[in-house]
Amino acid sequence: MDILAAKINIFDTIFSPTAQGIAPLNFVICLLVSIALGFALAFLYTYKTRYTKSFFITLSILPAVVCVVIMMVNGQIGAGIAVAGAFSLVRFRSAPGTAKEIVAIFLAMGTGLILGMGYIAYAVIFAIVLSVVMMILTAVFAGKNAHDRAKTLKITIPEDLNYSMVFEPVLKEYASTFELVNVKTTNLGSLFKLTYNLTLKDANTEKALIDELRVRNGNLEVSIMQQEAANLEL
Repeated sequence: MDILAAKINIFDTIFSPTAQGIAPLNFVICLLVSIALGFALAFLYTYKTRYTKSFFITLSILPAVVCVVIMMVNGQIGAGIAVAGAFSLVRFRSAPGTAKEIVAIFLAMGTGLILGMGYIAYAVIFAIVLSVVMMILTAVFAGKNAHDRAKTLKITIPEDLNYSMVFEPVLKEYASTFELVNVKTTNLGSLFKLTYNLTLKDANTEKALIDELRVRNGNLEVSIMQQEAANLEL
């Protein structure tokens, strides 16, 4: 059925089950809608969320890729098995993503899958509803400007200092969450360098935190910086 046919139901697939192929106009429409929804999903994902450029680009293009793949294998069992085998050879060659990133990828893939079957209205509704729900949950649980308060703290200490309990009271006072992620020796083993990932309760308390840490580490080097994007990249 041509998409320009009269009395079409917007919730029906635009592909005719008896057609031998996909009409060029229908193909272009699904491709353009998938690209538009991909960009919308990517922009909505950035709401109060730290992200990388590569992940933003991936999320924007993924619905279009899935849409085209589904359109090409629709109704062809052999082609579907071949595509499944090809995708099984592909994996992400980087650090595991966060749970929210994984949900965003599945959301983009689901949108592309629905569009690939020709259900444009259902794809739009699915993308909008799930994106709004994700934004609401992010606003409720992430807190205001949480990504600006995510910091990496590095503390240099003498080798004879028991660091396990020295800094915990200070970090509990200034940070809502903190985690020791790396310990290494430096200066021929006479010093230790501790690396923490933490989320400050107040972004304006950095100096006060550093001052208290300097008292406890013998006034050795203390640095605090924005949490590295590489740690968050998918």
